[in-house]
Amino acid sequence: MLNHVIVPLDGSELAEEAIIHAKEITRPQGKITLLSAIDVPEVPIYGYYPPAAIPDYDAAEENLLPRAQEYLENIGKQLKADGYVVNIEAHVGEPANVIVETAERLEVDAIVMSTHGRSGLSRWLFGSVTNKVLSASCCPVYVVPSRKK
Repeated sequence: MLNHVIVPLDGSELAEEAIIHAKEITRPQGKITLLSAIDVPEVPIYGYYPPAAIPDYDAAEENLLPRAQEYLENIGKQLKADGYVVNIEAHVGEPANVIVETAERLEVDAIVMSTHGRSGLSRWLFGSVTNKVLSASCCPVYVVPSRKK
């Protein structure tokens, strides 16, 4: 069993599925870091927390970081009740970079994350945070595939 894992969350039910798997591989009273990476868009975003148009880094910190932290704290309450030590981190930046840099800084045993399972043109257009994390990570990455087809 692992001592410390990181679970990146983006506010989606799919991302939250990784928590179940993180609990299975983390020792009792182990540490689970919940991480949210907020990518600062140049256009409005929808489906990632409440819709918002964020023109710059300062506005993202002011508007989205508190929402992300509140979201992570709510998720963390159940993990704490289950006996895990929970760490909350929310940062502005490109998601894959934030995930890898946070995992390195915290020296976690593994990253446990969900993937949308895109392929073909969709993957090419949107990129794959999971692929970027897999190729840049300093630790094992457990990938939880989407159950929705």
